[in-house]
Amino acid sequence: MEVTIHANTLIKLAELLTALGVIGGVILWCFKFVQRSKRQHEELKAIRKEQTLICYGLLACLQGLKDQGCNGPVTEAMNRIEEHLNQAAHDEEN
Repeated sequence: MEVTIHANTLIKLAELLTALGVIGGVILWCFKFVQRSKRQHEELKAIRKEQTLICYGLLACLQGLKDQGCNGPVTEAMNRIEEHLNQAAHDEEN
């Protein structure tokens, strides 16, 4: 039994392998994209939590200044931070 391989057979095989490679590459790219998106979402969630904690600490510092008699910009800053935290809390619920 003699096996002969023609040029057309090699070309068809190369086309098939290329198509499978492209499809596999697209699937891998989509998988990596979704994984990266999930990781970024978790990182942003941690950053938001940290920023909220920093805002509460800043608010406590401003409250201490106000208790010591500082007024004016301290009161204005406290009001703006409290307003921001309230709005952020309501946006988080939705």
